[in-house]
Amino acid sequence: MNSILIVEDDITFSLMIKTVLIKKGYKVDTASNILNAKKAIKEHHYDLILSDMRLPDQQGEDLLKWMHSINLNTPFIIMTSYADVQSAVRVIKLGAFDYITKPFHPEDLLGKMDEALSTSLSTKGSAKPNQERCESKPLEPSENYIQGNSPASDQLYQHVDLVGPTNLSVLIEGSSGTGKEHIAHLIHKKSKRADKPFIAIDCGAIPKELAASEFFGHIKGAFTGAVTDKVGALVEAKGGTVFLDEIGNLNYNTQIQLLRALQERVITPIGSNSEVNIDIRIIAATNENLPKAIEAGAFREDLYHRINEFSIRVPDLRERTEDIPLFMDFFLAESNKEFDKSVSDFTPQAKLGILQHPWPGNIRQLRNTIRKATLLTQTDLISFENLEIDQLSQATNFTEPLLVAQLSTGPNIELYDEQSEKEKIVAALKHTKNNKTQAAKLLKVDRKTLYNKIKLYGLDT
Repeated sequence: MNSILIVEDDITFSLMIKTVLIKKGYKVDTASNILNAKKAIKEHHYDLILSDMRLPDQQGEDLLKWMHSINLNTPFIIMTSYADVQSAVRVIKLGAFDYITKPFHPEDLLGKMDEALSTSLSTKGSAKPNQERCESKPLEPSENYIQGNSPASDQLYQHVDLVGPTNLSVLIEGSSGTGKEHIAHLIHKKSKRADKPFIAIDCGAIPKELAASEFFGHIKGAFTGAVTDKVGALVEAKGGTVFLDEIGNLNYNTQIQLLRALQERVITPIGSNSEVNIDIRIIAATNENLPKAIEAGAFREDLYHRINEFSIRVPDLRERTEDIPLFMDFFLAESNKEFDKSVSDFTPQAKLGILQHPWPGNIRQLRNTIRKATLLTQTDLISFENLEIDQLSQATNFTEPLLVAQLSTGPNIELYDEQSEKEKIVAALKHTKNNKTQAAKLLKVDRKTLYNKIKLYGLDT
């Protein structure tokens, strides 16, 4: 079990991170200032340290300098606001592994932590990863994502283009790992609020007792642990977009408070008697069936209609199999750059295995699988064994992708088996959207042969 130290003076924020990490199996300690952090580091071993940039007694970089002075090379991730990004880059040059800007999605933090812990083991203290990182521009979510060209993807991005410039509240529905936050970022970038903040809140990671403070803020002394004033997310957005991820996880009381805020466009920080006007656009996301939650009394119907002025469904990866080869190439290139490797391709068996797998974790699972396989392979090709996925039987709903994979990844396949060649031609034509020239290339025959076969089987109607 990896041990983590969180150095953060915002008690509510610190507790929220701690809750997420404990759920993921980490052992977590916290410190609210540099003095207590140094004491904890002297008394305990930590595998990674998460530190705020600005702390009551000193700066996060002062803690890092002190660690270096005692020859301690524990991976160090700095947490900072957007305004302090330049300071964060300076801390990276001092030896921090990476930085993350507040507010952030827990999955983004967990990804950076996994990478830091893995790199720490593999580099044994090498400074190279930090040197490379300080020269690179941090990726925005939309830059770290490739748009597919399947019919399902085309419809998805048409809806994004349609609703982006409006001020409608949007509910994004889809399974875990499909890229709902990417879609939320894209809608924001296409809106008239694009120059304003994008604030993301993971509703599933907020402890019930801290939810109101996270949304609406609090004043110093409002409750035990409120040592400073806190600006709530709805105010921090300042005319921008608030993204409520997994909104179905909000407790019922918070739903009532949120509904009032969205209806009246005012909030009252905890402990304050003053109302604050808010100007925000709401984008929410869920992987739950909210209508069923309404029937069960777990989600308010009036809030549902408030956030669902326009709905977008992000399809599962198995519904857009035509996009998988694009994602494969993109994630391979990304992984090569990340791990400083030069893996050129996948073996035919690996390609077939990827197309055949159902990917219950969707794009996130595919990306993680390819990243790990890139790291594991000792050659310039990723093998099926490197993927560490189960080889599945050819289920009916995977027949067409498998045929296409067989045609595009195997050796030269000529149309000689009368029993199977018809279905191969049908699959190739469907895959190329009836482009016969491309279908002939896929089938590795000339166009004349393909036309003759199409006529023979009556496929030209």
